[in-house]
Amino acid sequence: MESTISTEDLKGKLDRKESIKVIETLAPERYRKAHLPGALNIPPEQIKELAPQLLPNKDAEIVTYYTNTH
Repeated sequence: MESTISTEDLKGKLDRKESIKVIETLAPERYRKAHLPGALNIPPEQIKELAPQLLPNKDAEIVTYYTNTH
């Protein structure tokens, strides 16, 4: 299922410590410079390789975040 979550809703879930995984699909150097607290990094070209290892629970709520600004 795909849907969009607002920044406010995501912050609320994180503040309530709900079981949610935040994934940033940034290049590693961009992730090292700045990322959301607690977010995991899975670069786009490594999703097939890393997602099964980092996200073994297929029922978990997952929010992906990316930016295309330079």
